[in-house]
Amino acid sequence: MKKELVFVSKFILVFLIVSGTATPLLSQYGVFGKEDLVKYTRKWEGERFPDGRPKVSDEIIEKLRGVVLEDLMGPLYKAGYRNQIDTEGWLVMHPQRPVVGRAVTASFMPYRPDISEIINEDGLKDGMERGQNSWPIDRLVKGDVIVVDLFGKIDGGTYAGDNLATTIAKRVGPGGGMIIDGAVRDADGIYPIENFNTIVRDYHHSGISDVMLMSYNAPIRIGKITCMPGDIVVSSMEGIAVIPVHLVEEVVDRVERTQLRNTFGKLRMQEGVYTAGQVDSRWTEEMEEDYNKWLNEYREKNK
Repeated sequence: MKKELVFVSKFILVFLIVSGTATPLLSQYGVFGKEDLVKYTRKWEGERFPDGRPKVSDEIIEKLRGVVLEDLMGPLYKAGYRNQIDTEGWLVMHPQRPVVGRAVTASFMPYRPDISEIINEDGLKDGMERGQNSWPIDRLVKGDVIVVDLFGKIDGGTYAGDNLATTIAKRVGPGGGMIIDGAVRDADGIYPIENFNTIVRDYHHSGISDVMLMSYNAPIRIGKITCMPGDIVVSSMEGIAVIPVHLVEEVVDRVERTQLRNTFGKLRMQEGVYTAGQVDSRWTEEMEEDYNKWLNEYREKNK
């Protein structure tokens, strides 16, 4: 009977962790701390931040800049990850400015006074004095992307205005951004921030209200996607993709091969060598030989 109770308790704990309802803030590391973060990203064998979050290199991140979501679908689906791309209902402030970086996650829930009181107490222990929405921002570093589940809330679901957006941009560096399943305010003030993008459900004039921060750097749902801290976020004018951290290098390799073949195919169509039907079909042996010759010349030229 005791073994059964232990098993049930562990099952409930795992459920609460994944759903976010028992995920800690900053000082409550007993529920989803460093050990748990390492455990739930155990397929990642590379470097980590001190809190256990996977740390993909800046070099790999840069290789994904400008990648279209269509190119990511193939390798993600082939690996069995069919819920990592979402293109429905996102408002992209700068469609031609892709966001790429390591996910820092935060999850909010509708405000409940007794729970929020405890959250604020824990925040004070960690030196947090401002609004709860600013707490995750204080932990951002270069190369991060803040990813926030505000359960689609618009009025009162404005995660940041131009002041917090400016702070985020400074911390994450060029090419970063924020992805909010909710809203932002002061859009006119956020728009001019250079080398930064904002992807939200909508804009609204209200301040953030009637919500509470339930998790920081724990698993969250963002749109249709499950996102783990340290996963690599990629945006395009269509929406967002989240690459599981242990697949990043494999995805980069496959995407690079796809992009090279696409470049070759478009070039040959522009030259009138092949038709669109030939390029979009299985390539003949002669086309493959032509491609390999072109690829060697391309690589030599771009050393």
